[in-house]
Amino acid sequence: MAQFHWKPDNYLKLIHEEIPRYDELQEEAIKAIPFAPERVLELGMGTGETTRRLIDAYPDSWVIGLDSSPDMVFRAREAYDDVQLARIEDPLPDGPWDLVIGVLSIHHLTTERKQNLFRRVREHSKALVIGDVVQADVQVAPLDPGYDFPETAANLAEWSGGKVVWEGDDLAVVSAVYERPEITSSGAAE
Repeated sequence: MAQFHWKPDNYLKLIHEEIPRYDELQEEAIKAIPFAPERVLELGMGTGETTRRLIDAYPDSWVIGLDSSPDMVFRAREAYDDVQLARIEDPLPDGPWDLVIGVLSIHHLTTERKQNLFRRVREHSKALVIGDVVQADVQVAPLDPGYDFPETAANLAEWSGGKVVWEGDDLAVVSAVYERPEITSSGAAE
């Protein structure tokens, strides 16, 4: 994917042009969340589109977002309280997290950095959901060599300890559950 997406004003217009199934990817990522999360870490928050959808589905969720673009962080802070300027390959904020989610952010990491990220997430999170560009027979999303490093959906699932729950063209959603929240006698997750 071209590096246009670092500009918040035209992100949604351009992402829909480059990723025609963007809304479907977002919907499938939210559907893949395995339980109602309270503490969520979003990797690559961008304009906050995934966060908006997540909070619509799970209004009691508290989301901390990370993004490496100062422009995106500035924009996201207009709507959300806790957005940090950080790269996802750097140490993650203190957990534990009920959920770590990343939509269209993981494919920017090299194989080794993806595997390292998944190890760190597994240590501090009950679940992981990835919605991203993957290597596929039909490559719709334009890729920028040296910036985009998509893997197969099967590799992402294997490395994260999860499973592929949705695929469409060169997009996939992977969901991994490391620990289910405890359920109280009232039926609420703890």
